[in-house]
Amino acid sequence: MKKALLWIFALLLTLAAVYYTRTTGPTKPVKGKVEIAGQTVEYSLIRTFPRPMDAPVRITVIDESVSGYYRYKRTPSHDEWTESPLVRKDKQLIAYLPQQPAAGKVAYQITLTSDDEEALLTADPIVLRFRNNVPAWAMIPHILLMFAAIFLSTRAGLAGIFAQKTYGLTLATLIVLVAGGLIFGPIVQKYAFGDFWTGWPFGTDLTDNKTAVMFVFWLAAFFRVRKNPRDRWWVLAAAVVTMIAYLIPHSLMGSEIDFTQEVPQ
Repeated sequence: MKKALLWIFALLLTLAAVYYTRTTGPTKPVKGKVEIAGQTVEYSLIRTFPRPMDAPVRITVIDESVSGYYRYKRTPSHDEWTESPLVRKDKQLIAYLPQQPAAGKVAYQITLTSDDEEALLTADPIVLRFRNNVPAWAMIPHILLMFAAIFLSTRAGLAGIFAQKTYGLTLATLIVLVAGGLIFGPIVQKYAFGDFWTGWPFGTDLTDNKTAVMFVFWLAAFFRVRKNPRDRWWVLAAAVVTMIAYLIPHSLMGSEIDFTQEVPQ
């Protein structure tokens, strides 16, 4: 019964962590609402989009007296802002952001207008990153294996706290983490942005760096408990580091093209 409860508790902690990461990070839409023409307009502004097409940012505005415009530029870059009118299609006003190469980013702001009234949706520009499509055979195993790795890591940490056997859980966590983070992770990265690895020492991608840190801690924990099964605190330390790393927003400081390095025409 105690083991069953620990498995359930580990699952609940993992689901809570997954929910948190799903609602944070630089790829999640920016949501809000503004008042214009005596009505409330709710919006959800996208921050990631798959190539190869312009990214349509859609806002539902039923009142056809409301129009607007948007401005955009590549980022980071020395570009000047480009301003264009929103395109109305039925009940939606749409901003079309010009597509960029994979990992290229565009900053944009949208303003709604009605007679002499204006409503700026966000005070700060939204940054959208373009990516390539990732095939399901790579993405689905990556997601499932990383979920399993966090789940097993949490369960192993609880085993360390309650003085249960940790060797098997440690080995399972290490294997699943390697498969999900160090095999399928780079494959997904390659399809999406063109590089297998953009963490240290080649870049600053926190997702890659988090994976590397988790791997190092679990590798150390594995060798410690294999040598001495009583070294459960190594397992607990690896589980805590894994949970902290997982809670750091996904794709933070991820791949991007530095347009400031372009040679002026």
